[in-house]
Amino acid sequence: MMAKALLIIDYTYDSVADDGALTCGKPAQKLENSLVELADKFYRAGDYVIFPTDGHTGDKFSPEYKLYPRHNIVGMPGQLLYGELKEWYDQHCDSDRVYQFNKNRYSAFQNTNLDNYLRERKIDDLWLAGLCTDICVLHTAISAYNLNYHLTIPTKDVATFTKNGQQWALDHFKNSLGATLV
Repeated sequence: MMAKALLIIDYTYDSVADDGALTCGKPAQKLENSLVELADKFYRAGDYVIFPTDGHTGDKFSPEYKLYPRHNIVGMPGQLLYGELKEWYDQHCDSDRVYQFNKNRYSAFQNTNLDNYLRERKIDDLWLAGLCTDICVLHTAISAYNLNYHLTIPTKDVATFTKNGQQWALDHFKNSLGATLV
């Protein structure tokens, strides 16, 4: 049987806190307890919990800075995981089944070793949670689909800036990527 992994994408201070540099605000904050519970469930089952985290250098050449304010700068407090999820990570980060890494594009697969990490561990079943449903979660899902991973989206564990963006992305996951929505 293949292993599975939960990817909690971009649940950082800058993306969640009221004063974060690029915050989803209340919709993101509402995910906090559920994400911790989901991480616990995966961890207790012997599966993997992975934190692809937006990590930018802050330089003016990042293509995201043409669209958004500077955010999630490596080494700055805004890039830290948010709230109780940070506490959960701090308690479990020494485990070989918990992994956090920086990404510099929307997709957690672009310019990273994520595909190798997953294949080395015979993981082919991915659950995608976190932020933003219609940006980084979506682009990660498209990459995963193109790499033949099985996708599940726990709908109460993803959020974005607008209700329209949320619904469009959920429909796209199901109708265009064959993801299971739970």
